[in-house]
Amino acid sequence: MRVGELAEAIGVARDTVRYYERVGLLPSPGRTSGGYRDYDASAVDRLKFIQGAQRLGLRLRDIASLLAIRDSGTCPCEPAEQLLRRRLADVDAEMARLAALRAEMTSMIDALPSRDCPPPTPGTWCPPSEGGDHDD
Repeated sequence: MRVGELAEAIGVARDTVRYYERVGLLPSPGRTSGGYRDYDASAVDRLKFIQGAQRLGLRLRDIASLLAIRDSGTCPCEPAEQLLRRRLADVDAEMARLAALRAEMTSMIDALPSRDCPPPTPGTWCPPSEGGDHDD
């Protein structure tokens, strides 16, 4: 199949297919007599693998490593497990960071004055509240 047919079968742009070929994720296909790329069915499987790995947040260089292992006929399970465990730790750290950000935002929302908020004092986030901490 030609590059456009492969791209359509996977749901990516033609340039994406060409890029993957340029960076070595997709082997260079044979060419037709007219010079067009001619991909076989294995290219569909390979692109689905790449897309699945990208959905998990793996970097292209990590995907390339897994593909190289897979291409050698060796099971990529152990390296894949290591990559996925590292990615999972990254996701957990990001979730913790987002939870802390959410708590901070909720705290700020809770601290905002009511709807009958008086005009703010210049240079402050919110006007001082009635009966607040004043040095009288």
